[in-house]
Amino acid sequence: MDSQKVDMFMMMNSKYFEAHHLPAIRERLLSLDEAKWGMVQTAQFKEPSTALIISIFAGAFGIDRFYIGDTGLGIAKLLTCGGLGIWKIVDWFLIMGATREKNMENFQNAIY
Repeated sequence: MDSQKVDMFMMMNSKYFEAHHLPAIRERLLSLDEAKWGMVQTAQFKEPSTALIISIFAGAFGIDRFYIGDTGLGIAKLLTCGGLGIWKIVDWFLIMGATREKNMENFQNAIY
C-alpha cells in the first residue's frame, strides 16, 4: 500500500482509535493489498465524543450502548434504568474507550 494513502488515513481517522492501536493499524495498512483499500475507506467509525454526549444525556436508557453497537448491554442498561444510575455514571468514564475498541473491531472486520 502507498504510504501517502496510509498517512492520510491515519491523519483523518486517528481520533477514532486508542493511541496504542495506531502503530498496529499503520503497519497493517502498509501491508494491505490494494484491492482491500476500498473496504477500509468505506468503513464507518463512531465518534467517541458523540458517544460521550449521548451517554451524559441519555445514558440511563442505554442509547449510548446502542449507538456503538452493544445491543445486549443497551437492553440491559435500558431495563435497569442505567443500573439504577450507577452504571450510567460509570459509563461517562468508559464509553469513549468502548467506542474506540468497537471502532478497532470494525476496522479489523473491514480488512479481513
